Amino acid sequence: MSELLTPTFLLILLFSTIRSATPLIFAALGGMFSERAGVINIALEGLMLSGAFTAAVVTYELQNPYIGFVAGIVVGGIVALIFAIAVIRFEADQVVTGFAISMLMLGLPAVISSRLYDSAGSTQQIAKEFLLLDISNRLSIASILAFLIVPVCWYVLYKTPFGLRIRAAGENPEAADAAGVNVIRLRYVAVVISGMLAAAGGAYLSIGQSSLFTRGMTAGRGYIALAALILAKWKPIPVLFACLFFGFTEALSIQMQGVIKMPSGEDIPVQFIQMIPYVLTIIVLAGFIGSSRAPKALGIPYRKEN
Repeated sequence: MSELLTPTFLLILLFSTIRSATPLIFAALGGMFSERAGVINIALEGLMLSGAFTAAVVTYELQNPYIGFVAGIVVGGIVALIFAIAVIRFEADQVVTGFAISMLMLGLPAVISSRLYDSAGSTQQIAKEFLLLDISNRLSIASILAFLIVPVCWYVLYKTPFGLRIRAAGENPEAADAAGVNVIRLRYVAVVISGMLAAAGGAYLSIGQSSLFTRGMTAGRGYIALAALILAKWKPIPVLFACLFFGFTEALSIQMQGVIKMPSGEDIPVQFIQMIPYVLTIIVLAGFIGSSRAPKALGIPYRKEN
């Protein structure tokens, strides 16, 4: 146990927490825009996968992580637009459609990867020099970007007319429409922004934290980001701290492997330690969701009356 209290271990845990929180911050902030505009975005997991796969393929082919990162964001926006057309234009069930997008993105990359690289399980390994830039070999530049966009999102949401309209579309779309806001168009924009941000989180996983895309590599982070969003009551600054909390649980579970032992002296099974972030997610949601109020029009399709 004393190994857990050394300065070196705590420093490693700190940087590991930041790295683990980075994709969650991107995805949760993306979900915030969509849900504050009134669209439930269960598709965050699939949007992250689309960004992760695209970034890995483009980076490997062009040997440029920044083009790969941008390509992942663009594809995430396109997938989000498809999701938006289904739930806004055709008023499909938002939860079911979101799950469908996530299921599609679990399988589609495998099909494309098998055609490109004769491997359905992963893409090709990217050389270390073509990954996203590390700062002092501990933090990726994407992690710095994730922390910087938090105040930007806060400013956009609370200090700009665009943010005011998004909040109005999620709380009272009829009143927003009466005030001259194009609610339908605004929801499209918000969902596409959510896809681009979530895809940035996925891209970080494949070309920042790892060096390739593997099938299902997001491992439920899209859903954890959604939990962080609910815990943070759809507000950007609390979203940051909620993501850091979940990042800490993931980082702790990684660092605990092989360190914490049972009374018999045997290692605690890795599978048990890996359950910690997900168990804590359930506990936190069960304990806090009762005091969290969603936007009033969340999940309710809006149809403009003539």
